[in-house]
Amino acid sequence: MSRGIADVTPARLALLNGGSVASATLTEGLAIDFAQLLAAAVPDIGAARLERMRAQAAAGITKRMALAAQLLLDAQVDLVPLLAHPSDTVRGWACFVIAAQAGWTLPQQLAAMRPLADDGHFGVREWAWLALRPHLAESLDEAIALLAPWTADPSERVRRFACEALRPRGVWCAHIAQLKAQPQLALPLLQPLRADPATYVQDSVANWLNDAAKSQPDWVRSLCAQWLLESPVAATQRICKRAQRSIS
Repeated sequence: MSRGIADVTPARLALLNGGSVASATLTEGLAIDFAQLLAAAVPDIGAARLERMRAQAAAGITKRMALAAQLLLDAQVDLVPLLAHPSDTVRGWACFVIAAQAGWTLPQQLAAMRPLADDGHFGVREWAWLALRPHLAESLDEAIALLAPWTADPSERVRRFACEALRPRGVWCAHIAQLKAQPQLALPLLQPLRADPATYVQDSVANWLNDAAKSQPDWVRSLCAQWLLESPVAATQRICKRAQRSIS
């Protein structure tokens, strides 16, 4: 397993850049040459667009993901093949294509994003919520109402998306000031997941509350106390313990 980008072998990197395999680690994903992958995934993308991608080779990966999506939109590339592409990075580009579609409503974006939120690859699932998060944050009340049914989805990946997408602080993303100040607004998402059987979901709920505890520790303490009274099961106990790990 690769420890750093330099440790990814040339043979493995060629497969990744050619789009024939998915990355096995975050390191492999970071090692990919986006211009090479774009040329392999969309051979008729055009030299000018490839040059735009090469010019941003040193930019952060989220910025490059968004640029790839914009280039794909500019070229009017069909979204459907991207959704089933063997490269997780290409499917990640699809997440950003969905988020950047002009004229799409939030319900339309969420419907299109759902298969990617349930993708088998860990990286695609992260890109799914990262790509859509700015739109969710802009229409917070609507987003919470739309995501609430996702908390009852049979797939733990979809349930986790419903929570992870609107973490007050999150990772690799802008904070959501309204949820830092009023975390109770997200109770329609958090309450149904307080005893979720999947550790994947439990960790997300705990991290959500840990985010909230950095600005509203008393609220988190009170909520956890209430949950432990109402749902004294192992899953809730685990969530509440992890949720309060930063509270002194």
